[in-house]
Amino acid sequence: MALLTDALEHLAELPKPAVIAAAGALAFGECTLGLGFLVPGEAGLLIASTAVTDRPTFVIMALVVAVCAALGDSVGYYLGHRFGPRMRESRVVRKLGQHHWDRAGELLRKHGARAVFFARFLPVVRTLTPAAAGTSGLPYRKFLPASLLGAIGWSCLHIGIGAAFGASAKAIEKVLGRASWILIAVLVLVVAIVVLVKRRRAARAAAAGTSTGTGSGEARELEPSGN
Repeated sequence: MALLTDALEHLAELPKPAVIAAAGALAFGECTLGLGFLVPGEAGLLIASTAVTDRPTFVIMALVVAVCAALGDSVGYYLGHRFGPRMRESRVVRKLGQHHWDRAGELLRKHGARAVFFARFLPVVRTLTPAAAGTSGLPYRKFLPASLLGAIGWSCLHIGIGAAFGASAKAIEKVLGRASWILIAVLVLVVAIVVLVKRRRAARAAAAGTSTGTGSGEARELEPSGN
């Protein structure tokens, strides 16, 4: 456990502007269509949030993360508006799962801009919803406020969890000592295995569902609709 708390203390000693900037970059990558494969946004944000030790830092980080997440959403919205329904056949959407794209479209048809807010808290769907919103014709003036509100809630939730973990880790060490490190290591390993298994199953299911319908379409590339 001492190893964990030492690492958290070193993270807390880093310059706050650098940690906040890193958190914003991670949020942008997490929420930008296509970059989520390369950037461990949520996990990185939780780790960066353990450096939050006071209210001003929490507020500033939450605002920066929310704005960066909304910017990432706007990139997805632009792509959806630019390429239209053909986004569904893009390589990125096929990789994430076209059933998630269909779910995002269904939420938008039923709830409009409110779907942009609520989808923020749904894994995978939140990544596709901005592009689906652009494709659906939802006006940007309605999309942006919903995206910002959802991003604020999402950032506060993750930063709060990370900050609480950072504070509780030190308290746990005082109470349980070294034995707690073994327990937490086992729990983290179990959670990591479960997450990896679920992701692999989802990827296999998405690949199986699209391989029969796409055929030679895997080589298809997006072209502007010319609108």
